Amino acid sequence: MLLSALWGLCFLSTVRAVTVYGQIPFGQTSAAAATATGADGLAPTGIPSPVTNAYDETRLIPPPPPQDQPLAFTLNLAASNASVPNLSIMQHGSFYGFSIEMSVVTQLMGKNASHLKVPFLNLMGLLQQRSGGVHIRIGGNTQDFAVFVDELPDGEATAKEKSDLKNPTLTPAVLYTKEMFYIAANISSLVNVKWYFGIPFNDTNWRLQIAEYSQEILGDNLLGLQGGNEPDYYLSHGHRPEGYGPFDYFGEFADLIVAMDANPNIPIKNMLIGPSLASGPWTPEMMWETDFIPAFKDSLVAITMEHYPSNNCFVQFGIGSFVDPQRAFPSFLTHQAALDLVEPYRHTSNLAREAEKPFIMFETNSATCGGLPGVSDSFGAALWALDYGLTMAAVNFSHALLHVGGQNVYYNPFTAPPTNQTSFNQWTVGAVYYSVLIVAEVFGKSNVSQIVDTSNNGLFTPSYAIYDNGALSKVALFNFMDDPSGAHDITGTITVEGGQVPAQVHVKYFEAESVAVKTNLTWAGQTLGNKFQVDGRLKGELNITQIACDQSANLCRVPVRAPGFALVFLTDPTAPSAEDLPLTFQTSAFTRTINTATVDPAVLATSNGHSGKERAKLGSTSAGSVSGAEGVRALIPGLTVLVAMMAGAGVVMMALAR
Repeated sequence: MLLSALWGLCFLSTVRAVTVYGQIPFGQTSAAAATATGADGLAPTGIPSPVTNAYDETRLIPPPPPQDQPLAFTLNLAASNASVPNLSIMQHGSFYGFSIEMSVVTQLMGKNASHLKVPFLNLMGLLQQRSGGVHIRIGGNTQDFAVFVDELPDGEATAKEKSDLKNPTLTPAVLYTKEMFYIAANISSLVNVKWYFGIPFNDTNWRLQIAEYSQEILGDNLLGLQGGNEPDYYLSHGHRPEGYGPFDYFGEFADLIVAMDANPNIPIKNMLIGPSLASGPWTPEMMWETDFIPAFKDSLVAITMEHYPSNNCFVQFGIGSFVDPQRAFPSFLTHQAALDLVEPYRHTSNLAREAEKPFIMFETNSATCGGLPGVSDSFGAALWALDYGLTMAAVNFSHALLHVGGQNVYYNPFTAPPTNQTSFNQWTVGAVYYSVLIVAEVFGKSNVSQIVDTSNNGLFTPSYAIYDNGALSKVALFNFMDDPSGAHDITGTITVEGGQVPAQVHVKYFEAESVAVKTNLTWAGQTLGNKFQVDGRLKGELNITQIACDQSANLCRVPVRAPGFALVFLTDPTAPSAEDLPLTFQTSAFTRTINTATVDPAVLATSNGHSGKERAKLGSTSAGSVSGAEGVRALIPGLTVLVAMMAGAGVVMMALAR
């Protein structure tokens, strides 16, 4: 009945190319789906054979808990931020975002602008609901050798081709069309995503189409343009001649600025970001000796770095030395990991503040060359990424982007099913996606949250205090120890100096059976599902624990399991405003179906770099024109509202598909 109503409504306007699908019930698969039982006891359908890294089932042995770790501690926290030392800059809920390798854009985001991946939209919608928006970078190793073409077969936005690249990941060159930017623009018309793109930097014969089209099509949804990706590795990767160093990169960056200034198709000149060093042969200080920041301050929109704490390059590509995941695992399960990662950047953070520029960890994750099996996709990695993100925020990084690859990596925050299984298998969410989700809740939507590291009880139980609008609002408590017996559960006691604890606190727990598991992770009682079960929506009942405080003693005692994380709200987090209603889209669709209506992709695509206000009109792709888009502007919201009313729960069962 729903499809019939929508089908009839579609003929109220001359629309082509929007496909409205029915929902496949959760757990239903096609007859082609094969069943196999994994090591975790689950029976995911259609596991690829051989199993790719994204679905690897390696489970490591958790390290034994330390015997000298105190299990109870007290945090004496100021009620106001006025006297708090080492308090961070004001942070956004969008602090954590994603860096998506250009070569996997169509796998994760959509084949083209009129066929978007709805689970991706849902995952971004969850973050928007908590933080107000998401930052995404499209780039990585593939950006430097990206080549623009007018069109690709079957309307694809990107395609890979063999190249003579010599970098460790053997990344193929990428061909792309303007459709890549229309994909981004259409996503931004549905969820509040802002974008970074990278200008090809394999040589100084500048190919500036990425700068031209991203500004033309994305408008104020474009945040910046990266000038050079990991230039400190250009020499070792064979991209530059012997002797290439920081001053050579400085000169090339200057040449890029000259080329952009001379290009009339790049109206906004001061959108560059750099230097994006990868903690390789050059230190940040070596780059600053060139006067990079003062020389290019007027052209830079942000200062950026990239860093991974470990690597799997020996196993993946025979490069470097072997890193044993089992031996490396304990190093991720301590606050020292986060402290060590930020230490090289404290000086740079201060320089960025002096220059009044955001400081961004532009690409990071657990290990280069795809991550470490059993580590990068574990609950332990989620705790590590969560602690790492809060530590970066505490030392005044403005944003950090977790890298996302394809089927051959372990560390993905989210993975689309293999292309030959998309008709019956759903997505897989990696443990670190939960880290991004939780950080979004830590900072929220106010954009004036500040954080301070309050750890005083050893490296296995770090803690943070979060101030919002100047007042203590949340406390974050970690327990990295692994002990199912409960003997290493901890209790953090919160007291408020210059104020009073509330009658009760509200606690959201992030929990799993062990730091080593990859399944059944829950945040406040809800889960996104295990592998091949994810549609981008949280499942299960929300569970927020209420803990009574002792106001006479001015203290609240909050227990945290081993392992686990607790976000303690000093005010009630359960009273949502109207804008906090879930933003979700239909999550499963068959592309070969009947009763579909279509909308011309040129009409549907956002165009011409209009402002957000103008963009609501969904203008055409012709310069200065909105023409026939008015009919679409009226129809698409109407479809959304109708479906939401009929389906209930705010679920927008609409997919964009060609």
